[in-house]
Amino acid sequence: MKILFLGTHGQFNIGDELLLETFLAQLGAEHQYAVNSYDPAFTQKAMRPKFNVESFHTTRELPRFLKYLITSDLLFFGGGSIIKELYASVGRNPYSTLLMILATVTFAKQIARKRVAMSNIGVGPIMTPRGEQLARWILRQVDFLSVRDIKSMNTVLKLGIPAEKVLLVPDAVFANSADVFLTKESTIQPRQGKTRIALNLNYDIENRNAWEPFLDKLVSALTKLNEMNPIEIHALPMQSKFKENDDLSVLKNFSTRIPNIPFQLHDPQTAQEAAEVMAGCDLIVAERLHTLVIASIIGLPFFGLVYDVKVQELVDYLGMSDHSININQPFDLAPLYEGIDTVIKNSPSIREHLLTRSTLLRAKLTTYFDDLKTKIFVP
Repeated sequence: MKILFLGTHGQFNIGDELLLETFLAQLGAEHQYAVNSYDPAFTQKAMRPKFNVESFHTTRELPRFLKYLITSDLLFFGGGSIIKELYASVGRNPYSTLLMILATVTFAKQIARKRVAMSNIGVGPIMTPRGEQLARWILRQVDFLSVRDIKSMNTVLKLGIPAEKVLLVPDAVFANSADVFLTKESTIQPRQGKTRIALNLNYDIENRNAWEPFLDKLVSALTKLNEMNPIEIHALPMQSKFKENDDLSVLKNFSTRIPNIPFQLHDPQTAQEAAEVMAGCDLIVAERLHTLVIASIIGLPFFGLVYDVKVQELVDYLGMSDHSININQPFDLAPLYEGIDTVIKNSPSIREHLLTRSTLLRAKLTTYFDDLKTKIFVP
Protein backbone atom coordinates (compact mmCIF):
# COMPACT_ATOMS: atom_id res chain seq x y z
CA MET A 1 0.00 0.00 0.00
CA LYS A 2 0.89 3.65 -0.33
CA ILE A 3 0.61 5.24 3.10
CA LEU A 4 0.82 8.94 3.94
CA PHE A 5 2.17 8.92 7.51
CA LEU A 6 1.82 12.19 9.44
CA GLY A 7 3.31 13.12 12.79
CA THR A 8 5.96 15.29 14.41
CA HIS A 9 9.22 14.36 12.70
CA GLY A 10 12.52 16.03 11.94
CA GLN A 11 12.60 18.15 15.11
CA PHE A 12 15.50 16.12 16.48
CA ASN A 13 13.28 14.77 19.23
CA ILE A 14 14.37 11.20 19.92
CA GLY A 15 10.91 10.16 21.09
CA ASP A 16 9.21 11.36 17.91
CA GLU A 17 11.67 9.55 15.66
CA LEU A 18 11.33 6.41 17.78
CA LEU A 19 7.56 6.52 17.35
CA LEU A 20 7.94 6.75 13.58
CA GLU A 21 10.33 3.81 13.40
CA THR A 22 8.10 1.77 15.71
CA PHE A 23 5.00 2.33 13.60
CA LEU A 24 6.71 1.56 10.31
CA ALA A 25 8.09 -1.66 11.79
CA GLN A 26 4.64 -2.67 13.01
CA LEU A 27 2.79 -1.73 9.81
CA GLY A 28 5.36 -3.49 7.64
CA ALA A 29 8.39 -2.77 5.46
CA GLU A 30 6.54 -3.89 2.34
CA HIS A 31 4.57 -0.63 2.04
CA GLN A 32 5.53 2.68 0.45
CA TYR A 33 5.54 5.55 2.96
CA ALA A 34 5.40 9.29 2.47
CA VAL A 35 6.40 10.99 5.75
CA ASN A 36 6.32 14.64 6.72
CA SER A 37 9.35 16.16 8.44
CA TYR A 38 10.92 19.48 9.35
CA ASP A 39 14.18 17.97 8.05
CA PRO A 40 13.23 15.62 5.19
CA ALA A 41 16.80 14.57 4.43
CA PHE A 42 17.37 13.59 8.07
CA THR A 43 14.15 11.58 8.30
CA GLN A 44 14.61 9.85 4.98
CA LYS A 45 18.20 8.87 5.79
CA ALA A 46 17.19 7.59 9.25
CA MET A 47 14.41 5.35 7.89
CA ARG A 48 16.20 3.98 4.83
CA PRO A 49 17.09 1.35 3.75
CA LYS A 50 14.98 -0.48 6.34
CA PHE A 51 11.80 1.18 5.02
CA ASN A 52 10.70 2.55 1.66
CA VAL A 53 10.28 6.19 2.71
CA GLU A 54 9.99 9.46 0.84
CA SER A 55 10.00 12.49 3.09
CA PHE A 56 8.71 16.01 2.43
CA HIS A 57 8.86 19.24 4.43
CA THR A 58 6.00 19.69 6.87
CA THR A 59 5.34 23.34 6.03
CA ARG A 60 7.27 24.20 2.86
CA GLU A 61 6.18 21.58 0.32
CA LEU A 62 2.42 21.86 0.04
CA PRO A 63 2.28 20.59 -3.59
CA ARG A 64 4.16 17.40 -2.66
CA PHE A 65 1.93 16.95 0.39
CA LEU A 66 -1.20 17.25 -1.74
CA LYS A 67 0.25 14.83 -4.28
CA TYR A 68 0.86 12.22 -1.59
CA LEU A 69 -2.55 12.86 -0.08
CA ILE A 70 -4.26 12.25 -3.41
CA THR A 71 -2.19 9.25 -4.50
CA SER A 72 -1.96 7.39 -1.17
CA ASP A 73 -4.28 4.60 -0.16
CA LEU A 74 -4.39 5.61 3.49
CA LEU A 75 -3.79 8.67 5.68
CA PHE A 76 -2.22 7.50 8.95
CA PHE A 77 -1.49 9.54 12.08
CA GLY A 78 0.78 7.57 14.40
CA GLY A 79 1.24 8.27 18.11
CA GLY A 80 2.02 11.53 19.81
CA SER A 81 -0.30 14.18 21.20
CA ILE A 82 -2.18 14.78 17.97
CA ILE A 83 -5.48 16.35 19.03
CA LYS A 84 -4.61 19.16 21.43
CA GLU A 85 -4.55 22.84 22.18
CA LEU A 86 -1.04 24.21 22.53
CA TYR A 87 0.21 25.51 25.87
CA ALA A 88 0.99 29.23 26.06
CA SER A 89 4.63 28.28 26.68
CA VAL A 90 4.89 27.01 23.09
CA GLY A 91 4.41 30.56 21.82
CA ARG A 92 1.98 29.75 18.99
CA ASN A 93 -1.75 30.06 18.37
CA PRO A 94 -3.31 27.50 20.75
CA TYR A 95 -5.49 26.14 17.92
CA SER A 96 -2.84 25.94 15.20
CA THR A 97 -2.34 22.17 15.42
CA LEU A 98 -6.09 21.49 15.54
CA LEU A 99 -6.75 23.71 12.54
CA MET A 100 -3.97 22.11 10.50
CA ILE A 101 -5.20 18.59 11.23
CA LEU A 102 -8.83 19.54 10.61
CA ALA A 103 -7.93 20.91 7.17
CA THR A 104 -5.90 17.79 6.34
CA VAL A 105 -8.51 15.27 7.49
CA THR A 106 -11.39 17.14 5.86
CA PHE A 107 -9.57 17.31 2.53
CA ALA A 108 -8.66 13.63 2.76
CA LYS A 109 -12.22 12.55 3.48
CA GLN A 110 -14.32 15.01 1.51
CA ILE A 111 -12.12 15.70 -1.53
CA ALA A 112 -9.60 12.89 -1.91
CA ARG A 113 -11.98 10.20 -0.52
CA LYS A 114 -9.27 8.50 1.54
CA ARG A 115 -9.52 6.41 4.68
CA VAL A 116 -8.07 8.03 7.80
CA ALA A 117 -6.54 6.21 10.77
CA MET A 118 -5.28 7.66 14.05
CA SER A 119 -3.42 5.09 16.11
CA ASN A 120 -2.13 5.22 19.72
CA ILE A 121 -2.60 8.97 19.85
CA GLY A 122 -2.96 11.36 22.75
CA VAL A 123 -6.05 13.56 22.87
CA GLY A 124 -5.76 16.65 25.00
CA PRO A 125 -5.38 19.01 26.56
CA ILE A 126 -8.59 20.49 25.18
CA MET A 127 -9.26 23.52 27.36
CA THR A 128 -11.84 25.68 25.56
CA PRO A 129 -15.22 25.25 23.82
CA ARG A 130 -13.62 26.22 20.51
CA GLY A 131 -10.95 23.58 20.96
CA GLU A 132 -13.63 21.00 21.74
CA GLN A 133 -15.52 21.85 18.56
CA LEU A 134 -12.42 21.61 16.38
CA ALA A 135 -11.46 18.28 17.95
CA ARG A 136 -15.00 16.96 17.47
CA TRP A 137 -15.01 17.88 13.78
CA ILE A 138 -11.71 16.04 13.32
CA LEU A 139 -12.54 12.86 15.21
CA ARG A 140 -15.98 12.40 13.64
CA GLN A 141 -14.28 11.99 10.25
CA VAL A 142 -11.71 9.39 11.35
CA ASP A 143 -12.31 5.81 10.19
CA PHE A 144 -10.11 4.10 12.80
CA LEU A 145 -9.19 5.61 16.18
CA SER A 146 -7.18 4.36 19.14
CA VAL A 147 -5.83 6.38 22.08
CA ARG A 148 -2.90 5.68 24.38
CA ASP A 149 -4.30 6.56 27.81
CA ILE A 150 -7.48 6.78 29.88
CA LYS A 151 -7.48 10.59 29.97
CA SER A 152 -7.50 10.67 26.16
CA MET A 153 -10.27 8.06 26.09
CA ASN A 154 -12.42 10.09 28.47
CA THR A 155 -11.80 13.24 26.43
CA VAL A 156 -12.88 11.49 23.23
CA LEU A 157 -16.07 10.23 24.88
CA LYS A 158 -16.78 13.69 26.29
CA LEU A 159 -16.56 15.05 22.74
CA GLY A 160 -19.42 12.75 21.76
CA ILE A 161 -17.52 10.05 19.85
CA PRO A 162 -19.27 6.68 20.39
CA ALA A 163 -17.37 4.30 22.67
CA GLU A 164 -17.45 1.52 20.07
CA LYS A 165 -15.47 3.69 17.65
CA VAL A 166 -12.39 4.17 19.87
CA LEU A 167 -9.90 1.71 21.40
CA LEU A 168 -7.72 2.20 24.46
CA VAL A 169 -4.20 0.86 23.86
CA PRO A 170 -0.70 1.43 25.32
CA ASP A 171 1.80 3.87 23.86
CA ALA A 172 3.12 2.32 20.65
CA VAL A 173 6.77 2.34 21.75
CA PHE A 174 5.97 -0.43 24.23
CA ALA A 175 5.78 -2.71 21.18
CA ASN A 176 9.59 -2.78 21.25
CA SER A 177 11.57 -5.29 23.28
CA ALA A 178 14.70 -4.39 25.22
CA ASP A 179 16.98 -5.77 22.50
CA VAL A 180 15.75 -3.04 20.15
CA PHE A 181 17.60 -0.58 22.39
CA LEU A 182 20.44 -2.51 24.02
CA THR A 183 22.97 -5.08 22.94
CA LYS A 184 23.74 -8.04 25.19
CA GLU A 185 26.98 -6.33 26.18
CA SER A 186 25.19 -3.19 27.44
CA THR A 187 22.89 -4.57 30.12
CA ILE A 188 22.30 -2.48 33.22
CA GLN A 189 25.12 -2.92 35.72
CA PRO A 190 24.68 -3.05 39.53
CA ARG A 191 25.54 0.09 41.46
CA GLN A 192 29.14 0.46 42.52
CA GLY A 193 30.39 3.50 44.40
CA LYS A 194 28.54 6.67 43.49
CA THR A 195 24.87 6.48 42.54
CA ARG A 196 24.57 7.31 38.84
CA ILE A 197 21.46 9.33 38.02
CA ALA A 198 20.43 9.95 34.42
CA LEU A 199 18.60 13.29 34.31
CA ASN A 200 16.21 14.50 31.63
CA LEU A 201 14.59 17.94 31.69
CA ASN A 202 12.04 19.46 29.31
CA TYR A 203 11.22 23.17 29.44
CA ASP A 204 7.72 22.91 27.92
CA ILE A 205 5.68 22.33 31.08
CA GLU A 206 2.01 23.23 31.48
CA ASN A 207 2.60 25.91 34.13
CA ARG A 208 5.56 28.02 33.09
CA ASN A 209 5.45 29.90 36.41
CA ALA A 210 6.32 26.66 38.18
CA TRP A 211 9.54 26.08 36.22
CA GLU A 212 12.03 28.04 38.30
CA PRO A 213 10.60 26.93 41.67
CA PHE A 214 10.83 23.33 40.42
CA LEU A 215 14.48 23.74 39.41
CA ASP A 216 15.29 25.23 42.82
CA LYS A 217 13.71 22.23 44.53
CA LEU A 218 15.55 19.82 42.22
CA VAL A 219 18.88 21.47 43.08
CA SER A 220 18.12 21.14 46.78
CA ALA A 221 17.03 17.50 46.44
CA LEU A 222 20.11 16.46 44.45
CA THR A 223 22.40 18.37 46.81
CA LYS A 224 20.89 16.63 49.82
CA LEU A 225 21.17 13.22 48.14
CA ASN A 226 24.81 13.92 47.35
CA GLU A 227 25.52 14.88 50.95
CA MET A 228 24.05 11.61 52.23
CA ASN A 229 25.63 9.34 49.60
CA PRO A 230 27.70 10.64 46.67
CA ILE A 231 25.92 10.84 43.31
CA GLU A 232 26.89 11.73 39.77
CA ILE A 233 24.56 13.17 37.17
CA HIS A 234 24.43 11.94 33.58
CA ALA A 235 22.50 14.55 31.62
CA LEU A 236 20.25 12.93 29.01
CA PRO A 237 18.74 15.38 26.49
CA MET A 238 16.06 13.88 24.26
CA GLN A 239 16.00 16.95 22.00
CA SER A 240 19.21 18.84 21.31
CA LYS A 241 18.30 21.07 18.37
CA PHE A 242 15.45 22.76 16.50
CA LYS A 243 14.02 25.09 19.14
CA GLU A 244 14.96 27.53 21.85
CA ASN A 245 15.31 25.96 25.30
CA ASP A 246 15.85 22.46 23.95
CA ASP A 247 16.75 19.76 26.48
CA LEU A 248 20.48 20.08 25.82
CA SER A 249 20.50 23.82 26.53
CA VAL A 250 18.37 23.42 29.64
CA LEU A 251 20.61 20.69 31.04
CA LYS A 252 23.77 22.68 30.34
CA ASN A 253 22.33 25.61 32.27
CA PHE A 254 21.19 23.35 35.06
CA SER A 255 24.71 21.97 35.51
CA THR A 256 25.87 25.42 36.71
CA ARG A 257 23.43 25.18 39.63
CA ILE A 258 25.07 22.04 41.05
CA PRO A 259 28.81 22.75 40.75
CA ASN A 260 29.71 20.36 43.57
CA ILE A 261 28.08 17.31 41.96
CA PRO A 262 29.92 15.46 39.15
CA PHE A 263 28.01 16.19 35.96
CA GLN A 264 28.50 14.42 32.64
CA LEU A 265 26.69 15.76 29.59
CA HIS A 266 25.62 13.30 26.87
CA ASP A 267 24.12 14.14 23.49
CA PRO A 268 22.43 11.00 22.13
CA GLN A 269 20.96 11.23 18.64
CA THR A 270 18.99 7.98 18.61
CA ALA A 271 16.86 6.02 21.04
CA GLN A 272 19.56 3.35 21.10
CA GLU A 273 22.21 5.88 22.13
CA ALA A 274 19.89 7.23 24.83
CA ALA A 275 19.31 3.70 26.13
CA GLU A 276 23.06 3.10 26.29
CA VAL A 277 23.40 6.12 28.57
CA MET A 278 20.54 4.85 30.73
CA ALA A 279 22.11 1.38 30.96
CA GLY A 280 25.20 2.98 32.51
CA CYS A 281 23.12 4.52 35.30
CA ASP A 282 21.30 3.27 38.39
CA LEU A 283 18.07 5.20 37.84
CA ILE A 284 16.63 8.01 35.77
CA VAL A 285 14.88 11.17 36.90
CA ALA A 286 13.00 12.40 33.85
CA GLU A 287 10.18 14.43 32.39
CA ARG A 288 9.82 13.20 28.82
CA LEU A 289 7.35 10.41 28.19
CA HIS A 290 9.45 8.25 25.91
CA THR A 291 12.45 8.53 28.20
CA LEU A 292 10.31 6.84 30.84
CA VAL A 293 8.95 4.32 28.31
CA ILE A 294 12.45 3.26 27.24
CA ALA A 295 13.50 3.04 30.90
CA SER A 296 10.55 0.75 31.59
CA ILE A 297 11.36 -1.53 28.66
CA ILE A 298 15.01 -1.96 29.62
CA GLY A 299 14.20 -2.22 33.34
CA LEU A 300 15.80 0.99 34.60
CA PRO A 301 14.06 2.31 37.76
CA PHE A 302 12.76 5.86 37.40
CA PHE A 303 11.35 8.80 39.28
CA GLY A 304 8.91 10.63 37.02
CA LEU A 305 8.71 14.41 36.77
CA VAL A 306 5.13 14.91 35.61
CA TYR A 307 5.03 17.97 33.38
CA ASP A 308 1.76 17.30 31.54
CA VAL A 309 -1.20 14.93 31.37
CA LYS A 310 0.41 12.35 29.10
CA VAL A 311 3.21 11.69 31.59
CA GLN A 312 0.70 11.50 34.43
CA GLU A 313 -1.26 8.90 32.51
CA LEU A 314 1.92 6.94 31.79
CA VAL A 315 3.05 6.73 35.41
CA ASP A 316 -0.49 5.81 36.42
CA TYR A 317 -0.84 2.83 34.11
CA LEU A 318 2.70 1.70 34.86
CA GLY A 319 1.80 1.65 38.55
CA MET A 320 4.52 4.24 39.26
CA SER A 321 2.42 7.11 40.64
CA ASP A 322 4.12 6.79 44.03
CA HIS A 323 7.44 7.31 42.29
CA SER A 324 6.61 10.61 40.62
CA ILE A 325 5.72 14.21 41.36
CA ASN A 326 3.72 16.85 39.47
CA ILE A 327 6.13 19.71 38.81
CA ASN A 328 3.37 22.09 37.71
CA GLN A 329 2.15 22.41 41.28
CA PRO A 330 3.93 23.79 44.36
CA PHE A 331 5.48 20.99 46.39
CA ASP A 332 7.72 20.58 49.42
CA LEU A 333 11.28 19.38 49.14
CA ALA A 334 10.70 16.19 51.13
CA PRO A 335 8.51 14.35 48.56
CA LEU A 336 11.07 14.99 45.82
CA TYR A 337 14.16 14.10 47.83
CA GLU A 338 12.55 11.14 49.59
CA GLY A 339 10.92 9.99 46.35
CA ILE A 340 14.22 9.76 44.49
CA ASP A 341 15.88 8.18 47.52
CA THR A 342 13.13 5.55 47.70
CA VAL A 343 13.73 4.59 44.06
CA ILE A 344 17.45 4.23 44.78
CA LYS A 345 16.83 2.01 47.80
CA ASN A 346 14.19 -0.13 46.09
CA SER A 347 15.80 -0.43 42.67
CA PRO A 348 15.66 -4.24 42.34
CA SER A 349 11.92 -4.51 43.05
CA ILE A 350 11.09 -1.49 40.88
CA ARG A 351 13.17 -2.92 38.05
CA GLU A 352 11.25 -6.21 38.18
CA HIS A 353 7.95 -4.34 38.34
CA LEU A 354 8.77 -2.30 35.24
CA LEU A 355 9.97 -5.31 33.27
CA THR A 356 6.82 -7.24 34.12
CA ARG A 357 4.55 -4.34 33.27
CA SER A 358 6.26 -3.45 29.98
CA THR A 359 6.23 -7.11 28.89
CA LEU A 360 2.46 -7.25 29.40
CA LEU A 361 2.02 -4.04 27.43
CA ARG A 362 4.14 -5.40 24.58
CA ALA A 363 1.93 -8.49 24.40
CA LYS A 364 -1.18 -6.32 24.21
CA LEU A 365 0.34 -4.29 21.40
CA THR A 366 1.31 -7.38 19.42
CA THR A 367 -2.34 -8.41 19.36
CA TYR A 368 -3.46 -4.85 18.69
CA PHE A 369 -1.23 -4.27 15.66
CA ASP A 370 -2.20 -7.62 14.15
CA ASP A 371 -5.85 -6.58 14.45
CA LEU A 372 -5.15 -3.05 13.23
CA LYS A 373 -3.67 -4.31 9.96
CA THR A 374 -6.71 -6.43 9.22
CA LYS A 375 -8.93 -3.37 9.62
CA ILE A 376 -7.00 -0.71 7.72
CA PHE A 377 -5.28 -2.71 4.98
CA VAL A 378 -8.35 -3.28 2.87
CA PRO A 379 -8.71 -2.99 -0.92
